[in-house]
Amino acid sequence: RAPVFITGESGTGKEVAAEAIHRHAGTGDRPFVALNCSAIPRELMESEIFGHVRGAFTGASDNRAGAAELANGGTLFLDELAEMDLGLQAKLLRFIQTGNFRRVGGNELKQVDVRIVSATNRDPFAEVEAGRFRADLFYRLHVLPIALPPLRDRGEDILPLAEAFLRRYAREEGRGFRGFDSEAAALIRACAWPGNVRQLQNVVRRIVVLHDGSEATAAMLPPDLTGNVPLAPSPVTAGVRPARTPDAIVPYRDQERLIIESALAAFDGNIPRAAAALEISASTIYRKRQTWLDRLSA
Repeated sequence: RAPVFITGESGTGKEVAAEAIHRHAGTGDRPFVALNCSAIPRELMESEIFGHVRGAFTGASDNRAGAAELANGGTLFLDELAEMDLGLQAKLLRFIQTGNFRRVGGNELKQVDVRIVSATNRDPFAEVEAGRFRADLFYRLHVLPIALPPLRDRGEDILPLAEAFLRRYAREEGRGFRGFDSEAAALIRACAWPGNVRQLQNVVRRIVVLHDGSEATAAMLPPDLTGNVPLAPSPVTAGVRPARTPDAIVPYRDQERLIIESALAAFDGNIPRAAAALEISASTIYRKRQTWLDRLSA
């Protein structure tokens, strides 16, 4: 029942991990309620968590239970918790400490028993240091930390995940795919996957929706994944694939730096905006830049 705090880049599967924790904690038959704190307007967030009574604000035409009440006996998953307003963080801390809350506009004190699983794609320690995340709330929730690595650091998982998605979507769409050919498999393993598992999932689904066959081929992969190299045979070189020589391969760390610096240039050096566009945390960019400076001074 201890709180769990999950960190990881966007698309690494934080909600999937939270659901797995819920199932394996012996609460699989009880409610699992997920709330994305970055997708709800600030003025509505308190109502989404604690509910409201009729007339509490404009548009509150009836009593409504919030996520905390709906999750009673089960798990409340607070995704992107670092995005929550500081004032509401204080109310959330009190709720976690006591299990008590009042609906917005209401007087009745309600008691629930929920397990809190939180997640963020930001560096929580940096957010605490910057004053955007209450330290007392963070350390109350940071009991069992889980750090989900990006897909680029899990090379042995990439192809099995892609194959599992391929089989799943082939069943759903009535396609005949059973696997990837060797060139497609090599390209999938070599990709950096900046969007992590979510990007891989979307790429595979696109293949299944747009194509059919027993094997998914390299030609079916989106151009941005194959480095814009034309994979279809030309009339002159029918049946011959374009060669990829070792000296044409750019090291991953150089590609990563180019991607980050291009994003920074596009947003005039604004790190938070560049990080949001790349779907990584701003602290990742700060850390990478420090690493580059350390290399230059070494």
